[in-house]
Amino acid sequence: MKTFISIFPKQLILGFLLLAITGELHSQVIDSGITRTPVDTSKSMLNMDAVYNRPFLSGAKMPVAVGGYLEANSIHSTEDGVSEGLSFQARRMTIFMSASIAKRIKFLTEIEYEDGTKEIGIEFAAMDVALHPVFNFRGGIIMNPIGAFNQNHDGPKWEFVERPDVAANLLPATWSNAGFGLYGKTHKGDWVLGYEAYLTNGFNNNIIDNQENKTFLPAAKENEERFEESNSGKPLMTGKIAIKNRNIGEIGFSYMGGIYNKFEEDGLVLDQKRRIDVLAIDLSTTIKKTGTYLVGEVAFIWVDVPSTYTQQYGNKQRGAYIDIVQPVFKRKILDWENATLNLAARFDYVDWNVGTFNENNADIGDELWAISPAISFRPTSQSVFRMNYRYQWQKDILNNPAAKTATWLFGFSTYF
Repeated sequence: MKTFISIFPKQLILGFLLLAITGELHSQVIDSGITRTPVDTSKSMLNMDAVYNRPFLSGAKMPVAVGGYLEANSIHSTEDGVSEGLSFQARRMTIFMSASIAKRIKFLTEIEYEDGTKEIGIEFAAMDVALHPVFNFRGGIIMNPIGAFNQNHDGPKWEFVERPDVAANLLPATWSNAGFGLYGKTHKGDWVLGYEAYLTNGFNNNIIDNQENKTFLPAAKENEERFEESNSGKPLMTGKIAIKNRNIGEIGFSYMGGIYNKFEEDGLVLDQKRRIDVLAIDLSTTIKKTGTYLVGEVAFIWVDVPSTYTQQYGNKQRGAYIDIVQPVFKRKILDWENATLNLAARFDYVDWNVGTFNENNADIGDELWAISPAISFRPTSQSVFRMNYRYQWQKDILNNPAAKTATWLFGFSTYF
């Protein structure tokens, strides 16, 4: 989800502005006692709070709080015995800024630079009006709350270099649109209940007309006009309910759906209305006895694909992932009071075309499985060094023997 700035001078201007802001902040950190707001680790926090649950630099005389994170890594991948060698990647640098405009009114934006400055995108830019803990207004560029990863995606929070396939290659990761909506939460005893409901612009025909030659929701992120108008003229509805028990964990149920195609123009009917519907369930918990952290997500997608399209364009899709993170030790190392070493594993599954061929009732392929063992070291909770090995099996639509890919990744991610 990105609002692209394609004119190079604008990139330079934005870059200079951010450098000026951070440079001024650095001098004030030294001269005026600017403090870093720590991440809130309160047990009443939900995934929906992730957009504000970040470390910021702030001060009494500063109207704006600033923060961000950086991700970089090396990668060596081999597919069926063929390798392109070792490469280094500067995947993304993200800047976020927030401000309290008045009592009960605040603003936050998140700007991301990907692959150097190959892409610059506004991932979030919204005004929040706090009317009541269970009834708040949000409007602007909103991150659609489908699943949990879409909102809680900051690199330093994860033990893996790659994003989960279900979030990045089935659902469109960091998917956001222009729109408005409501959110809120309440708690009683050990229980916390939160909700979000938004109407936004959304998908277009890119999900079935793209370079992947299959039904592929992430292709909708290439539509820059979704920040100006709805392709179908109808809003995309996204809603989520999250329930958390402070002693057990959090579970979320989210739905996103609407008309994706331009079915009418200037009163002329072009096509029937075609829907896309997405259901996602996310879960996170920590086993107290061992400290084992588990987080996962499952998603189901239904797309009304025109009958004129071939069967390689699936009308049903599904996917899931689960991360298992086990702390090995946590102690003081050098000047780091709570340095932590973790062992972790991720399991990925995506099926872009659920069903059988009409001609012979044989299963349609186009699916992926992957396992990723990992070792991560956290000198602090806000920085992580991670080494991952990912082994992937991917079948084509005809269910031919799977292409096998082995990838080594080593990198780091840190808030700043």
